[in-house]
Amino acid sequence: MVSNLMSRMLQKLAFIAPGGFTLRPALHRWMGVNIGKGVWLSQFVYLDELHPGNITIEDNCSIGLRTTILSHFYWGPRQPEWTGSVLIERNVFVGPHCLILPNVKIGEGSVIKAGTVVSKSVPPHTFFGTRSAEVLGTATVPLTPEHPYEEFARGLRLRMPRERFEVSEFSQASQLVDKK
Repeated sequence: MVSNLMSRMLQKLAFIAPGGFTLRPALHRWMGVNIGKGVWLSQFVYLDELHPGNITIEDNCSIGLRTTILSHFYWGPRQPEWTGSVLIERNVFVGPHCLILPNVKIGEGSVIKAGTVVSKSVPPHTFFGTRSAEVLGTATVPLTPEHPYEEFARGLRLRMPRERFEVSEFSQASQLVDKK
């Protein structure tokens, strides 16, 4: 394993380097990340530089643009009790802009939807992510320099939240079913 300073330098280089199947995975391996064969790391992927040995990405995975994978959650001096492992099993696709937190296992063949925060383990062969964005309300006053925040807030008409979909426990494909 390389020194902390060298690890940080390799991370910065891997962040922008070309070669998603070649140079970027090699730089992360040199940092101490366990990376299998045929792994694609997009540009601007951040893999924890303080505890890289706690991250394992198995064969044939794709990690999307601007994804972050953390294996610690603390500030200041090293605190081993606040570190955890991340295991991404074979044939996993992680979409762009995802955040994977410590103590997570993503099961074989799973697909993580773009923009997802993964804070718990994902079973194998699962399409995992949050629902799409939806209308939260109506802005009757624009939020611009001509209208102060207080005026915007008074004019905001929030929509009452309601559950529109549920995941069928018995559906192999975990299809969304309208509750009508």
